[in-house]
Amino acid sequence: MILENKKIYAKYDDKTIRVYQAYNDRIADEALELNTFGNNFKKERMTWIKPSFLWMMYRSGWGTKKDQERILAIDIYRVFFEELLSKAVLSTYDINVYSTRDNWRMHLSKSNVRCQFDPDRDIYGNPLDKRAIQLGIKGDMVEKYLTKGIYNIIDMTNKVREYREHINNDLFDIALLPVETEYSSEIK
Repeated sequence: MILENKKIYAKYDDKTIRVYQAYNDRIADEALELNTFGNNFKKERMTWIKPSFLWMMYRSGWGTKKDQERILAIDIYRVFFEELLSKAVLSTYDINVYSTRDNWRMHLSKSNVRCQFDPDRDIYGNPLDKRAIQLGIKGDMVEKYLTKGIYNIIDMTNKVREYREHINNDLFDIALLPVETEYSSEIK
């Protein structure tokens, strides 16, 4: 099991779990209008979803990196998230999970879901002791994400800009961050 001894921290409720993605204006505007991703989104590429807000802020430079200026909070159905977890294959070989590299490669070739755990980050981008999960999806899982996985999309861009400004001026209150608790797979 890829999650053995791993914890996922996220903002979630009985129905949904929040993940974050960063895009350019074209993709973000279309996604907000459609409440899913449209023609500007490249379905043929692997797309990565991240439940950790601060990991997304680190990855996007708080919305300053090219084509990552718009931060979207995407509430996806927990049933879909659980399916992703059940089909995920680690991005890198782990002897404790796959026993042999050939076994891992075989699983990798058959799965449209990748999983990796990277050090989570603080507001300044410094690594923390806890790990943040990222799930990469491609193929049929992208199609399912677009048609059945997404419950709601929220534009976090203005809030992220405000947070970034407060951090730069040493005025940021950590209590403003989304509350992310340890994820429980029990769906009610």
